[in-house]
Amino acid sequence: MAFLRLFGRLKSVVIGMVHLKALPGTPGCKLPVAQVLEEACREAEIYKNAGIDGLIVENMHDIPYTLHIGPEITATMATICAAVRQTCPHLPLGVQILSCANQQALAVAFAAGLDFIRAEGFVFSHVADEGFVNACAGDLLRYRKVIGAEHIQIFADIKKKHSSHALTADVSVTEMANAAEFFLADGIILTGIATGLEANPRDLEEVGCSVKIPVLIGSGVTLENVEKYKEANALIIGSYFKKEGYWGNSVVYDKVISFMDTVNEPRM
Repeated sequence: MAFLRLFGRLKSVVIGMVHLKALPGTPGCKLPVAQVLEEACREAEIYKNAGIDGLIVENMHDIPYTLHIGPEITATMATICAAVRQTCPHLPLGVQILSCANQQALAVAFAAGLDFIRAEGFVFSHVADEGFVNACAGDLLRYRKVIGAEHIQIFADIKKKHSSHALTADVSVTEMANAAEFFLADGIILTGIATGLEANPRDLEEVGCSVKIPVLIGSGVTLENVEKYKEANALIIGSYFKKEGYWGNSVVYDKVISFMDTVNEPRM
């Protein structure tokens, strides 16, 4: 299995988030690219030293998000991701470009030598806070084939956070997971309703029994609730590792290493 080859284990892989400062052209941009890059590499170094299993680089500060990503974002993400790769040459690395810029994320991952992307809107349509999002699996996997990036894994959000799923109210999370697996996702991501909020442990149980591909938890994991998600293949953690548990703050080394020590105990 590609997931096992990448991470070296199948359960409780911990993936930290590198939330980039606002990028060029976005309303919150205040720093030159060189400084954004330096901060990203500094946080990646903290995670690496604390024993993290993998990282995702994301343009989280580019609020408000848009479905129309300019070339300046793709170019900057590629530059920063390549630098993070140099900082962490042996660590599994991924990228997500908000919002729903999945083809651009694949291009960045391919150019920067990354291992996976996190993709929104892979199957079924939904209404996100940035607008209507349509399914992209067919186009995305064809693009991956065209550029020769089939080694880059795609972990797909289903029933994702910050979205209304009234359009698919008659489609259960398990049915959506089955559809993502059928459409060749390399893994499935479950989240709560917003950043930092818990995913439903029952969803993990039901989806885990229904699909044969990895199931990742994409929000709300803390040291206090991690036991609920011990059967997940991976835990993507951003907010909890930050000062005061807020996604916009800096990564705290002691929180990461304490979490890793706790998670590592039962899996050693």
